Amino acid sequence: MRTTAAVLGFATLALVMMGCPKAPVVEPIGEKDYARPLADDGYALRKLSDDAIPDFTMALTDRKSLREAAVRSLNYLSKPSSKNYFPYPLGPRDSITHSMMVATLTEFLALLDSHEPARSLNETLRRKFDVYMSVGCDDRGTVLFTGYYTPIFDASPVRTERFAYPIYRQPDDLVKAPDGEVIGRRGSDGAIRRYPEREYIERSNMLKGLELYWLGDPFEVYIAHVQGSAILRMPDGSYRTAGYAANNGHEYRSVAMALIEDGKMERDQLSLQVMIDYFKANPAEVQTYTCKNPRFVFFTSQPGNESPRGSLNEPVTPMRTIATDKTIFPRGGLTFIETRLPRIRDDEIEVSTYANFAFDQDTGGAIRAPGRCDVYMGVGNEAAELAGRTYEEGQLYYLFLKPNVRVEGTVTQTR
Repeated sequence: MRTTAAVLGFATLALVMMGCPKAPVVEPIGEKDYARPLADDGYALRKLSDDAIPDFTMALTDRKSLREAAVRSLNYLSKPSSKNYFPYPLGPRDSITHSMMVATLTEFLALLDSHEPARSLNETLRRKFDVYMSVGCDDRGTVLFTGYYTPIFDASPVRTERFAYPIYRQPDDLVKAPDGEVIGRRGSDGAIRRYPEREYIERSNMLKGLELYWLGDPFEVYIAHVQGSAILRMPDGSYRTAGYAANNGHEYRSVAMALIEDGKMERDQLSLQVMIDYFKANPAEVQTYTCKNPRFVFFTSQPGNESPRGSLNEPVTPMRTIATDKTIFPRGGLTFIETRLPRIRDDEIEVSTYANFAFDQDTGGAIRAPGRCDVYMGVGNEAAELAGRTYEEGQLYYLFLKPNVRVEGTVTQTR
């Protein structure tokens, strides 16, 4: 998705909350640098002592969506290409192999399917799994959590007077590495050069013929790029999902910050809705500002209004999928997050303590370093409001089956 989709998801709200009209611009809390990169010789995760492991009890009461997301991670790990990202290093002498990751998720899924009460299951998890915490942005575990979502837009499979702004499929000349990272553009001479930035792509019309769908507003196209996916309502009432396919290999830059720097709006007024209203009133400025972000996203078409797929090419699950920096965190991993997240209760949004399991199934264009994590909020306007209100510090944990626990089919043996 936000690489992807996901996307990529897809598609991240790193510099401006992309949803609720009252959403603030994302700024560091205090002097923390959430984008602080991991040292070249550093490790993103640190093992916790038994007395430092969080209580999982309340997170084990609702297992349906958790099970669904676990199956999707296991499905990803069943693909031969997933083995390219293991072993995952935990330290100078410890690592998680591909088979160990499969065993971790298989055992977790078996426990979810058991009839063991939540409190007892919490003890079982603490006995059978090692728990690691992200070192965060400050080497003390501080992680900034933001949110992302999938918008719903009207669109058309062909250009019309109303629908005149395209999103594009991935071009054949885009070259990727085996891990999906964009290398560049292959020229007619066979040489690979960096893919052009957004401004050149749009002004040159170099992608003519690769139009996937047409939208009715150029800023809606840009929102789809930032979020990494969109559900599109066709003129006949049917739906299509535009899912993340790739990007042009350039880093994300904030249009919101450019608007602030140019004095177009005040920092404390900024939100996605304010930006939408501004560009509706000033349509001639849309391309001027969106081109300040050199990152360009390509899409793929999926039938119906299916769940968008994340960077693992598996459907994402609301509140159960997170996007992290896949260069430093394990793909498909079982995680536990502790933070504060918005929820809608009685038609009001309230932010409250949140502690629950999720799976590391997506990548964000601006989600880099161990101090950043994006939570997938779902589809549509309600999800947009929740994503727009998500900006909280917290902790990010990963669980791995202990080496002395073996999974043999549905039988688990412990030493």
